[in-house]
Amino acid sequence: MSDTGSQPDQLYAAREPVFPRKVHGQFRNLKWGIMIVTLGIYYLTPWIRWDRGPNLPDQAVLVDMANRRFFFFWIEIWPHEFYFVAGLLIMAGLGLFLFTSALGRVWCGYTCPQTVWTDLFILVERWIEGDRNARLRLHRQKKMDARKMRLRITKFVAWTLIAIATGGAWVFYFTDAPTLLVELVTFSAHPAAYTSIAVLTFTTLVFGGFMREQVCIYMCPWPRIQAAMMDTDTLTVGYRDWRGEPRGKHRKKATDVVLGDCIDCMACVNVCPTGIDIRDGQQLECITCALCIDACDDIMDKIGKPRGLIGYMALSDEERERAGNPPKSVWKHIFRLRTILYTTLWSVVGIGLVVMLFIRPDISATVHPVRQPVFVTMSDGTIRNTYDFGLRNKHGDDRRFRVTLSSEAPDLRLNVEGTPYESFMVPADTTGKQRIYVLAPKGSEATKADRTDIRFWIEDLSNGERVYKDSTFVGMGAR
Repeated sequence: MSDTGSQPDQLYAAREPVFPRKVHGQFRNLKWGIMIVTLGIYYLTPWIRWDRGPNLPDQAVLVDMANRRFFFFWIEIWPHEFYFVAGLLIMAGLGLFLFTSALGRVWCGYTCPQTVWTDLFILVERWIEGDRNARLRLHRQKKMDARKMRLRITKFVAWTLIAIATGGAWVFYFTDAPTLLVELVTFSAHPAAYTSIAVLTFTTLVFGGFMREQVCIYMCPWPRIQAAMMDTDTLTVGYRDWRGEPRGKHRKKATDVVLGDCIDCMACVNVCPTGIDIRDGQQLECITCALCIDACDDIMDKIGKPRGLIGYMALSDEERERAGNPPKSVWKHIFRLRTILYTTLWSVVGIGLVVMLFIRPDISATVHPVRQPVFVTMSDGTIRNTYDFGLRNKHGDDRRFRVTLSSEAPDLRLNVEGTPYESFMVPADTTGKQRIYVLAPKGSEATKADRTDIRFWIEDLSNGERVYKDSTFVGMGAR
Protein backbone atom coordinates (compact mmCIF):
# COMPACT_ATOMS: atom_id res chain seq x y z
CA MET A 1 0.00 0.00 0.00
CA SER A 2 1.38 3.38 -0.96
CA ASP A 3 2.11 6.16 1.49
CA THR A 4 -0.55 8.81 2.04
CA GLY A 5 1.53 11.50 0.45
CA SER A 6 2.66 9.51 -2.59
CA GLN A 7 1.05 9.94 -5.99
CA PRO A 8 -1.00 6.97 -7.31
CA ASP A 9 0.27 5.15 -10.38
CA GLN A 10 -1.34 6.31 -13.60
CA LEU A 11 -3.19 3.79 -15.71
CA TYR A 12 -2.31 5.59 -18.97
CA ALA A 13 0.84 7.50 -19.80
CA ALA A 14 0.62 10.67 -21.84
CA ARG A 15 1.60 10.13 -25.45
CA GLU A 16 5.06 11.30 -26.42
CA PRO A 17 4.98 12.24 -30.12
CA VAL A 18 7.29 10.24 -32.38
CA PHE A 19 9.35 12.12 -34.97
CA PRO A 20 11.12 9.55 -37.18
CA ARG A 21 14.36 10.60 -38.79
CA LYS A 22 14.87 10.38 -42.53
CA VAL A 23 16.69 7.24 -43.62
CA HIS A 24 17.98 5.79 -46.88
CA GLY A 25 18.32 2.16 -47.86
CA GLN A 26 16.77 -0.75 -49.69
CA PHE A 27 13.85 -1.19 -47.29
CA ARG A 28 13.06 2.52 -47.29
CA ASN A 29 13.11 2.47 -51.11
CA LEU A 30 10.83 -0.57 -51.07
CA LYS A 31 8.38 1.26 -48.83
CA TRP A 32 8.44 4.30 -51.13
CA GLY A 33 7.69 2.09 -54.12
CA ILE A 34 4.82 0.31 -52.38
CA MET A 35 3.39 3.61 -51.17
CA ILE A 36 3.41 5.08 -54.69
CA VAL A 37 1.81 1.98 -56.20
CA THR A 38 -0.89 1.54 -53.55
CA LEU A 39 -1.84 5.21 -53.40
CA GLY A 40 -1.83 5.36 -57.20
CA ILE A 41 -4.21 2.40 -57.37
CA TYR A 42 -6.50 3.88 -54.74
CA TYR A 43 -6.73 7.39 -56.19
CA LEU A 44 -6.74 6.56 -59.92
CA THR A 45 -8.82 3.37 -60.18
CA PRO A 46 -12.25 5.11 -60.19
CA TRP A 47 -11.17 7.11 -63.24
CA ILE A 48 -10.39 4.10 -65.42
CA ARG A 49 -13.07 3.90 -68.13
CA TRP A 50 -14.75 0.68 -69.34
CA ASP A 51 -17.59 0.45 -71.86
CA ARG A 52 -20.66 -0.98 -70.10
CA GLY A 53 -23.36 -0.06 -72.60
CA PRO A 54 -25.97 2.69 -72.52
CA ASN A 55 -27.52 1.88 -69.14
CA LEU A 56 -24.50 1.85 -66.81
CA PRO A 57 -21.58 4.19 -66.04
CA ASP A 58 -18.49 3.48 -68.13
CA GLN A 59 -16.40 2.77 -65.04
CA ALA A 60 -13.98 -0.14 -64.74
CA VAL A 61 -14.42 -0.64 -60.97
CA LEU A 62 -17.83 0.22 -59.61
CA VAL A 63 -19.85 -0.77 -56.55
CA ASP A 64 -23.43 -0.30 -57.74
CA MET A 65 -25.27 -0.16 -54.43
CA ALA A 66 -28.62 0.78 -56.01
CA ASN A 67 -28.73 -2.43 -58.04
CA ARG A 68 -26.59 -4.44 -55.58
CA ARG A 69 -23.87 -5.31 -58.06
CA PHE A 70 -20.10 -5.06 -58.25
CA PHE A 71 -18.17 -4.43 -61.47
CA PHE A 72 -14.47 -5.13 -61.90
CA PHE A 73 -13.40 -4.56 -65.49
CA TRP A 74 -15.03 -7.44 -67.42
CA ILE A 75 -16.31 -9.20 -64.28
CA GLU A 76 -19.81 -8.51 -62.97
CA ILE A 77 -20.90 -9.86 -59.58
CA TRP A 78 -24.64 -10.02 -58.86
CA PRO A 79 -26.25 -10.29 -55.41
CA HIS A 80 -26.78 -14.05 -55.67
CA GLU A 81 -23.07 -14.43 -56.45
CA PHE A 82 -21.86 -12.97 -53.17
CA TYR A 83 -19.88 -16.15 -52.62
CA PHE A 84 -17.22 -14.59 -54.88
CA VAL A 85 -16.81 -11.75 -52.38
CA ALA A 86 -16.74 -14.26 -49.52
CA GLY A 87 -14.08 -16.24 -51.37
CA LEU A 88 -11.93 -13.14 -51.85
CA LEU A 89 -12.20 -12.34 -48.14
CA ILE A 90 -11.11 -15.90 -47.32
CA MET A 91 -8.15 -15.52 -49.68
CA ALA A 92 -7.24 -12.21 -48.03
CA GLY A 93 -7.29 -13.86 -44.60
CA LEU A 94 -5.23 -16.84 -45.73
CA GLY A 95 -2.79 -14.49 -47.46
CA LEU A 96 -2.38 -12.53 -44.25
CA PHE A 97 -1.73 -15.76 -42.34
CA LEU A 98 0.78 -16.86 -44.99
CA PHE A 99 2.84 -13.67 -45.02
CA THR A 100 2.78 -13.38 -41.25
CA SER A 101 3.93 -16.98 -40.85
CA ALA A 102 6.78 -16.43 -43.30
CA LEU A 103 7.87 -12.83 -42.66
CA GLY A 104 6.15 -11.61 -39.50
CA ARG A 105 4.19 -8.35 -39.64
CA VAL A 106 5.26 -7.58 -43.19
CA TRP A 107 1.68 -6.50 -44.03
CA CYS A 108 1.75 -3.96 -41.20
CA GLY A 109 5.14 -2.60 -42.19
CA TYR A 110 4.56 -2.13 -45.90
CA THR A 111 0.98 -2.31 -47.20
CA CYS A 112 -1.41 -1.61 -44.32
CA PRO A 113 -3.41 1.56 -45.16
CA GLN A 114 -2.55 3.01 -41.76
CA THR A 115 1.16 2.57 -42.50
CA VAL A 116 0.89 3.93 -46.05
CA TRP A 117 -1.00 7.09 -45.11
CA THR A 118 1.13 7.65 -42.02
CA ASP A 119 4.23 7.50 -44.23
CA LEU A 120 2.64 10.06 -46.54
CA PHE A 121 1.73 12.39 -43.66
CA ILE A 122 5.23 12.12 -42.17
CA LEU A 123 6.75 12.86 -45.58
CA VAL A 124 4.68 16.06 -45.86
CA GLU A 125 5.56 16.98 -42.29
CA ARG A 126 9.26 16.51 -43.03
CA TRP A 127 9.03 18.65 -46.18
CA ILE A 128 7.44 21.51 -44.26
CA GLU A 129 9.02 21.39 -40.79
CA GLY A 130 12.33 19.67 -41.49
CA ASP A 131 13.90 16.40 -40.32
CA ARG A 132 13.71 14.86 -36.86
CA ASN A 133 15.81 17.39 -34.93
CA ALA A 134 14.04 20.39 -36.46
CA ARG A 135 10.62 18.91 -35.70
CA LEU A 136 11.67 18.10 -32.13
CA ARG A 137 12.85 21.68 -31.56
CA LEU A 138 9.60 23.01 -32.98
CA HIS A 139 7.57 20.65 -30.79
CA ARG A 140 9.45 21.63 -27.62
CA GLN A 141 9.23 25.32 -28.40
CA LYS A 142 6.70 26.70 -25.92
CA LYS A 143 6.19 30.05 -27.59
CA MET A 144 3.84 30.12 -30.60
CA ASP A 145 5.68 32.69 -32.71
CA ALA A 146 4.93 33.61 -36.33
CA ARG A 147 7.26 30.96 -37.77
CA LYS A 148 5.79 28.11 -35.74
CA MET A 149 2.26 29.21 -36.53
CA ARG A 150 3.08 29.44 -40.25
CA LEU A 151 4.60 25.96 -40.31
CA ARG A 152 1.76 24.45 -38.30
CA ILE A 153 -0.95 26.00 -40.49
CA THR A 154 0.85 24.95 -43.69
CA LYS A 155 1.19 21.38 -42.43
CA PHE A 156 -2.44 21.10 -41.30
CA VAL A 157 -3.69 22.52 -44.59
CA ALA A 158 -1.60 20.00 -46.55
CA TRP A 159 -2.79 17.15 -44.32
CA THR A 160 -6.41 18.25 -44.74
CA LEU A 161 -6.10 18.32 -48.52
CA ILE A 162 -4.71 14.78 -48.50
CA ALA A 163 -7.53 13.67 -46.20
CA ILE A 164 -10.18 15.27 -48.44
CA ALA A 165 -8.67 13.59 -51.50
CA THR A 166 -8.74 10.28 -49.63
CA GLY A 167 -12.39 10.60 -48.64
CA GLY A 168 -13.35 11.86 -52.07
CA ALA A 169 -11.61 9.00 -53.85
CA TRP A 170 -13.57 6.48 -51.77
CA VAL A 171 -17.02 7.78 -52.79
CA PHE A 172 -16.01 7.72 -56.46
CA TYR A 173 -16.04 3.92 -56.30
CA PHE A 174 -19.83 3.94 -55.74
CA THR A 175 -20.99 6.01 -58.71
CA ASP A 176 -19.74 7.47 -61.97
CA ALA A 177 -16.64 9.41 -60.92
CA PRO A 178 -16.71 12.29 -63.48
CA THR A 179 -20.43 12.89 -62.90
CA LEU A 180 -20.04 12.87 -59.11
CA LEU A 181 -17.06 15.23 -59.28
CA VAL A 182 -19.14 17.81 -61.17
CA GLU A 183 -21.98 17.39 -58.66
CA LEU A 184 -19.62 17.81 -55.72
CA VAL A 185 -18.09 20.97 -57.15
CA THR A 186 -21.50 22.47 -57.99
CA PHE A 187 -22.91 21.43 -54.60
CA SER A 188 -25.64 19.34 -56.20
CA ALA A 189 -24.48 15.92 -54.98
CA HIS A 190 -26.50 13.80 -52.58
CA PRO A 191 -25.94 14.67 -48.90
CA ALA A 192 -24.69 11.12 -48.33
CA ALA A 193 -21.69 11.89 -50.55
CA TYR A 194 -20.71 14.97 -48.54
CA THR A 195 -21.26 13.12 -45.27
CA SER A 196 -19.08 10.19 -46.37
CA ILE A 197 -16.29 12.50 -47.50
CA ALA A 198 -16.47 14.45 -44.23
CA VAL A 199 -16.28 11.32 -42.08
CA LEU A 200 -13.43 9.79 -44.07
CA THR A 201 -11.58 13.11 -44.14
CA PHE A 202 -11.81 13.35 -40.37
CA THR A 203 -10.68 9.76 -39.73
CA THR A 204 -7.81 10.00 -42.23
CA LEU A 205 -6.60 13.26 -40.70
CA VAL A 206 -6.81 11.95 -37.12
CA PHE A 207 -5.35 8.49 -37.77
CA GLY A 208 -2.58 9.55 -40.17
CA GLY A 209 -1.71 12.93 -38.73
CA PHE A 210 -2.19 12.70 -34.97
CA MET A 211 -2.68 9.12 -33.72
CA ARG A 212 -0.25 7.33 -36.05
CA GLU A 213 1.49 4.61 -34.05
CA GLN A 214 -1.32 4.69 -31.47
CA VAL A 215 -3.61 3.02 -34.00
CA CYS A 216 -1.13 0.17 -34.45
CA ILE A 217 -0.42 -0.24 -30.74
CA TYR A 218 -3.84 0.19 -29.16
CA MET A 219 -6.56 -0.03 -31.80
CA CYS A 220 -5.41 -2.75 -34.20
CA PRO A 221 -6.09 -6.33 -32.98
CA TRP A 222 -3.52 -7.95 -35.26
CA PRO A 223 -0.44 -7.47 -32.99
CA ARG A 224 -2.24 -9.46 -30.32
CA ILE A 225 -3.11 -12.44 -32.53
CA GLN A 226 -0.07 -12.54 -34.79
CA ALA A 227 1.79 -14.81 -32.36
CA ALA A 228 -0.56 -17.63 -33.31
CA MET A 229 0.66 -17.30 -36.91
CA MET A 230 4.38 -17.21 -36.08
CA ASP A 231 6.86 -19.82 -34.89
CA THR A 232 10.60 -20.10 -34.36
CA ASP A 233 11.22 -20.30 -38.11
CA THR A 234 9.40 -17.05 -38.91
CA LEU A 235 11.69 -14.40 -40.31
CA THR A 236 11.30 -11.09 -38.51
CA VAL A 237 13.38 -8.02 -37.73
CA GLY A 238 15.68 -8.56 -34.79
CA TYR A 239 18.86 -7.37 -33.09
CA ARG A 240 21.85 -9.73 -32.87
CA ASP A 241 22.80 -8.96 -29.30
CA TRP A 242 25.53 -11.62 -29.25
CA ARG A 243 27.35 -9.51 -31.80
CA GLY A 244 26.39 -6.02 -30.61
CA GLU A 245 26.81 -6.33 -26.82
CA PRO A 246 28.24 -4.85 -24.76
CA ARG A 247 27.38 -1.68 -26.61
CA GLY A 248 29.31 1.56 -26.28
CA LYS A 249 31.26 4.22 -28.07
CA HIS A 250 34.33 2.88 -29.86
CA ARG A 251 37.33 4.98 -28.90
CA LYS A 252 40.75 5.06 -30.40
CA LYS A 253 42.35 4.80 -26.97
CA ALA A 254 42.84 1.18 -25.94
CA THR A 255 40.81 -0.07 -22.98
CA ASP A 256 40.36 -3.38 -21.21
CA VAL A 257 36.65 -3.53 -22.13
CA VAL A 258 35.89 -5.42 -25.33
CA LEU A 259 32.84 -3.79 -26.90
CA GLY A 260 30.42 -5.23 -29.38
CA ASP A 261 29.61 -3.75 -32.77
CA CYS A 262 26.77 -1.58 -31.46
CA ILE A 263 28.05 1.93 -30.75
CA ASP A 264 24.77 2.99 -29.09
CA CYS A 265 24.19 5.71 -31.65
CA MET A 266 20.39 5.42 -31.33
CA ALA A 267 19.98 5.53 -35.11
CA CYS A 268 17.64 2.50 -35.03
CA VAL A 269 15.44 4.22 -32.42
CA ASN A 270 15.40 7.58 -34.19
CA VAL A 271 14.06 6.14 -37.46
CA CYS A 272 11.43 3.87 -35.87
CA PRO A 273 7.87 5.07 -36.71
CA THR A 274 6.56 3.60 -33.43
CA GLY A 275 9.44 4.93 -31.31
CA ILE A 276 10.70 1.59 -29.90
CA ASP A 277 14.20 0.26 -29.38
CA ILE A 278 14.59 -2.95 -31.39
CA ARG A 279 17.56 -3.85 -29.20
CA ASP A 280 15.14 -4.59 -26.36
CA GLY A 281 13.91 -7.68 -28.21
CA GLN A 282 10.63 -8.57 -29.89
CA GLN A 283 7.87 -6.10 -28.99
CA LEU A 284 4.19 -5.75 -29.76
CA GLU A 285 4.78 -2.25 -31.13
CA CYS A 286 7.21 -3.41 -33.87
CA ILE A 287 5.52 -3.35 -37.29
CA THR A 288 8.51 -4.95 -39.06
CA CYS A 289 9.04 -2.00 -41.40
CA ALA A 290 12.81 -2.72 -41.37
CA LEU A 291 13.81 0.95 -41.37
CA CYS A 292 16.04 0.19 -38.39
CA ILE A 293 17.94 -2.23 -40.64
CA ASP A 294 18.67 0.54 -43.13
CA ALA A 295 19.77 2.91 -40.35
CA CYS A 296 22.02 0.34 -38.66
CA ASP A 297 23.59 -0.83 -41.93
CA ASP A 298 24.45 2.77 -42.75
CA ILE A 299 26.23 3.16 -39.41
CA MET A 300 28.05 -0.15 -39.82
CA ASP A 301 29.33 1.02 -43.20
CA LYS A 302 30.65 4.22 -41.63
CA ILE A 303 32.51 2.50 -38.80
CA GLY A 304 33.82 -0.30 -40.97
CA LYS A 305 31.80 -3.13 -39.43
CA PRO A 306 29.88 -5.80 -41.34
CA ARG A 307 26.22 -5.22 -41.99
CA GLY A 308 23.45 -7.25 -40.38
CA LEU A 309 23.70 -6.22 -36.73
CA ILE A 310 19.97 -5.62 -37.13
CA GLY A 311 18.32 -7.72 -39.81
CA TYR A 312 15.74 -10.28 -40.73
CA MET A 313 16.34 -13.38 -38.66
CA ALA A 314 14.56 -16.39 -37.14
CA LEU A 315 14.75 -17.52 -33.53
CA SER A 316 15.74 -21.00 -34.66
CA ASP A 317 18.95 -19.55 -36.12
CA GLU A 318 20.05 -17.85 -32.91
CA GLU A 319 22.04 -20.80 -31.57
CA ARG A 320 23.68 -21.39 -34.94
CA GLU A 321 24.75 -17.77 -35.26
CA ARG A 322 25.94 -17.56 -31.66
CA ALA A 323 28.19 -20.53 -32.41
CA GLY A 324 29.58 -18.74 -35.45
CA ASN A 325 27.72 -20.88 -38.01
CA PRO A 326 25.74 -19.43 -40.91
CA PRO A 327 21.93 -19.35 -40.57
CA LYS A 328 19.64 -21.59 -42.55
CA SER A 329 18.70 -20.53 -46.05
CA VAL A 330 15.91 -17.99 -46.31
CA TRP A 331 13.97 -20.36 -48.54
CA LYS A 332 14.09 -23.09 -45.89
CA HIS A 333 12.48 -20.68 -43.46
CA ILE A 334 9.82 -19.62 -45.95
CA PHE A 335 8.95 -23.02 -47.42
CA ARG A 336 8.00 -25.18 -44.48
CA LEU A 337 4.91 -27.17 -43.52
CA ARG A 338 2.86 -24.25 -42.20
CA THR A 339 3.49 -21.91 -45.12
CA ILE A 340 3.01 -24.70 -47.65
CA LEU A 341 -0.34 -25.50 -46.04
CA TYR A 342 -1.44 -21.86 -46.17
CA THR A 343 -0.27 -21.57 -49.78
CA THR A 344 -2.16 -24.72 -50.75
CA LEU A 345 -5.39 -23.54 -49.12
CA TRP A 346 -5.00 -20.09 -50.67
CA SER A 347 -4.43 -21.62 -54.12
CA VAL A 348 -7.37 -24.01 -53.83
CA VAL A 349 -9.75 -21.16 -52.98
CA GLY A 350 -8.33 -18.98 -55.75
CA ILE A 351 -8.51 -21.70 -58.41
CA GLY A 352 -12.03 -22.57 -57.29
CA LEU A 353 -13.17 -18.96 -57.69
CA VAL A 354 -11.60 -18.69 -61.15
CA VAL A 355 -13.24 -21.93 -62.30
CA MET A 356 -16.63 -20.86 -60.95
CA LEU A 357 -16.22 -17.48 -62.62
CA PHE A 358 -15.72 -19.02 -66.05
CA ILE A 359 -18.35 -21.75 -65.81
CA ARG A 360 -21.17 -19.60 -64.46
CA PRO A 361 -23.99 -19.23 -67.02
CA ASP A 362 -24.94 -15.90 -68.56
CA ILE A 363 -28.59 -16.78 -67.99
CA SER A 364 -29.69 -16.92 -64.38
CA ALA A 365 -33.28 -17.95 -63.71
CA THR A 366 -35.45 -18.78 -60.72
CA VAL A 367 -38.83 -20.56 -60.79
CA HIS A 368 -41.25 -20.37 -57.84
CA PRO A 369 -44.54 -22.29 -58.02
CA VAL A 370 -47.50 -20.27 -56.74
CA ARG A 371 -49.29 -22.51 -54.22
CA GLN A 372 -52.04 -20.15 -53.07
CA PRO A 373 -54.09 -21.84 -54.46
CA VAL A 374 -52.22 -25.02 -55.37
CA PHE A 375 -54.05 -25.20 -58.69
CA VAL A 376 -57.05 -23.63 -60.41
CA THR A 377 -59.83 -25.56 -62.19
CA MET A 378 -60.95 -23.67 -65.30
CA SER A 379 -64.54 -23.62 -66.59
CA ASP A 380 -63.79 -26.29 -69.20
CA GLY A 381 -62.17 -28.62 -66.58
CA THR A 382 -58.58 -27.65 -67.43
CA ILE A 383 -56.19 -27.68 -64.46
CA ARG A 384 -53.86 -24.68 -64.28
CA ASN A 385 -50.67 -24.24 -62.21
CA THR A 386 -49.02 -20.83 -61.83
CA TYR A 387 -45.25 -20.13 -61.70
CA ASP A 388 -43.35 -16.90 -61.07
CA PHE A 389 -40.18 -16.60 -63.13
CA GLY A 390 -37.21 -14.39 -62.26
CA LEU A 391 -34.80 -14.03 -65.16
CA ARG A 392 -31.57 -12.03 -64.93
CA ASN A 393 -30.30 -10.44 -68.10
CA LYS A 394 -26.58 -9.89 -67.41
CA HIS A 395 -25.91 -8.34 -70.81
CA GLY A 396 -25.67 -4.68 -71.71
CA ASP A 397 -28.59 -4.83 -74.19
CA ASP A 398 -32.22 -5.92 -74.06
CA ARG A 399 -32.69 -9.62 -74.69
CA ARG A 400 -35.68 -11.77 -75.65
CA PHE A 401 -36.00 -15.12 -73.94
CA ARG A 402 -38.20 -18.05 -74.87
CA VAL A 403 -39.59 -20.52 -72.36
CA THR A 404 -40.54 -24.04 -73.38
CA LEU A 405 -41.72 -27.06 -71.42
CA SER A 406 -40.73 -30.74 -71.38
CA SER A 407 -42.40 -33.48 -69.33
CA GLU A 408 -43.44 -37.13 -69.35
CA ALA A 409 -47.04 -35.90 -69.61
CA PRO A 410 -47.46 -34.98 -73.31
CA ASP A 411 -50.67 -32.97 -72.88
CA LEU A 412 -49.19 -30.19 -70.77
CA ARG A 413 -49.01 -26.81 -72.45
CA LEU A 414 -47.47 -23.49 -71.47
CA ASN A 415 -48.84 -19.95 -71.53
CA VAL A 416 -46.85 -16.75 -70.87
CA GLU A 417 -48.95 -14.10 -69.14
CA GLY A 418 -49.51 -10.94 -71.14
CA THR A 419 -48.44 -12.30 -74.52
CA PRO A 420 -49.69 -14.96 -76.97
CA TYR A 421 -46.08 -16.04 -77.53
CA GLU A 422 -43.73 -18.23 -75.53
CA SER A 423 -41.14 -15.45 -75.31
CA PHE A 424 -40.75 -12.19 -73.42
CA MET A 425 -38.30 -9.31 -73.28
CA VAL A 426 -35.96 -8.60 -70.35
CA PRO A 427 -34.27 -5.16 -70.25
CA ALA A 428 -30.48 -4.90 -70.03
CA ASP A 429 -28.80 -5.45 -66.66
CA THR A 430 -32.06 -6.16 -64.86
CA THR A 431 -33.98 -9.07 -63.41
CA GLY A 432 -37.22 -9.55 -65.30
CA LYS A 433 -40.32 -10.87 -63.53
CA GLN A 434 -42.76 -12.95 -65.53
CA ARG A 435 -45.76 -15.10 -64.61
CA ILE A 436 -46.19 -18.35 -66.55
CA TYR A 437 -49.07 -20.82 -66.55
CA VAL A 438 -48.93 -24.55 -67.21
CA LEU A 439 -52.24 -26.13 -68.21
CA ALA A 440 -53.40 -29.76 -68.36
CA PRO A 441 -56.59 -30.62 -70.34
CA LYS A 442 -59.51 -32.25 -68.55
CA GLY A 443 -59.07 -35.99 -68.21
CA SER A 444 -55.32 -36.00 -68.99
CA GLU A 445 -52.83 -37.99 -66.93
CA ALA A 446 -51.41 -34.84 -65.31
CA THR A 447 -54.82 -33.81 -63.93
CA LYS A 448 -55.32 -37.19 -62.25
CA ALA A 449 -51.82 -37.52 -60.75
CA ASP A 450 -50.64 -36.03 -57.47
CA ARG A 451 -47.54 -34.47 -59.00
CA THR A 452 -45.87 -34.53 -62.37
CA ASP A 453 -42.23 -33.62 -62.88
CA ILE A 454 -41.72 -30.86 -65.42
CA ARG A 455 -38.71 -29.00 -66.80
CA PHE A 456 -38.69 -25.41 -68.03
CA TRP A 457 -36.18 -24.57 -70.76
CA ILE A 458 -35.08 -20.92 -71.03
CA GLU A 459 -33.36 -19.90 -74.27
CA ASP A 460 -31.64 -16.64 -75.11
CA LEU A 461 -32.87 -15.95 -78.65
CA SER A 462 -29.88 -13.69 -79.33
CA ASN A 463 -27.20 -16.39 -79.01
CA GLY A 464 -29.08 -19.65 -78.48
CA GLU A 465 -27.77 -20.26 -74.95
CA ARG A 466 -30.10 -22.47 -72.90
CA VAL A 467 -30.60 -23.31 -69.23
CA TYR A 468 -33.30 -25.31 -67.49
CA LYS A 469 -35.13 -25.31 -64.19
CA ASP A 470 -37.01 -28.28 -62.75
CA SER A 471 -40.33 -28.03 -60.97
CA THR A 472 -43.57 -30.00 -60.47
CA PHE A 473 -47.14 -29.78 -61.75
CA VAL A 474 -49.81 -30.48 -59.14
CA GLY A 475 -52.98 -32.28 -60.25
CA MET A 476 -56.32 -33.11 -58.64
CA GLY A 477 -54.85 -36.23 -57.05
CA ALA A 478 -53.06 -33.99 -54.52
CA ARG A 479 -56.37 -33.13 -52.83
